[in-house]
Amino acid sequence: MSNKFVVMLAGLLLSLAALAQNSMPVLELTAGFHRIEAEVAATDQNRQVGLMQRKTMPPQRGMLFVFPQNNTHCMWMRNTFIPLSVAFIDEAGTIINIEDMQPQTEDNHCARKPARYALEMNIGWFAQRGLKPGLKLNGIDKAPRPQ
Repeated sequence: MSNKFVVMLAGLLLSLAALAQNSMPVLELTAGFHRIEAEVAATDQNRQVGLMQRKTMPPQRGMLFVFPQNNTHCMWMRNTFIPLSVAFIDEAGTIINIEDMQPQTEDNHCARKPARYALEMNIGWFAQRGLKPGLKLNGIDKAPRPQ
């Protein structure tokens, strides 16, 4: 394969990943009086891609992962360039635990109890606002059903 072809193919793949991410619905959540614009990853494909390949994320923006079942889900940071904090959330919208994750690592960060959701925000977002386990998020009941 020529270098030009490889570069074109890589560009196409990145464009497709960006298109898939941009096609996710956005849901407004609130944590206390803090507003969150959460892209919703409710399909297998969107959950697998997540925030991979992104270089930045606005402070009020995040990604809500909607899982098909309650479980002690785990997250990792392969191909993810933004340091993130993840809140694992139960079916009622209550934060179970919050974990900080470093870019491009494969360390598992898991829910301490069965969770239905995970919300990724820029690292420190929850701590900077004094948001802790036990807090209930509002608006999570409007999340689309997982596929």
